[in-house]
Amino acid sequence: MKFKLDENLPASAMQALAGCGHDVDTVRAEGLTGAPDPRVVSAAAVDGRVLITLDRGMGDIRAYPPGSHAGIVVLRLADQSAPAVKEAVTELANWAEIEALTGAVAVLQQGVLRIRRA
Repeated sequence: MKFKLDENLPASAMQALAGCGHDVDTVRAEGLTGAPDPRVVSAAAVDGRVLITLDRGMGDIRAYPPGSHAGIVVLRLADQSAPAVKEAVTELANWAEIEALTGAVAVLQQGVLRIRRA
């Protein structure tokens, strides 16, 4: 699966995904640090990458309706430390039905993954 990590995620999240065999790119590597959210979502969509972010605004299905992009996963974590984010991303990377994220808006919160599809 192809992912793009938003600038607010630690490098360890990239390592967690890559370690599970996923193709991972980052907003930083693409030179999009500080870019507006719609630009980041668009860049991920062009590359066919599911965007993973801590930015709750990207979970707004009115702004980013399911099916209008490659997929968005918002991590809603009480603890946003690097180890906690890595743990959440590792859990996501190992999810058996990960293809269900394609084109969807998903929110991962305390071990629960809610998915909205087109």
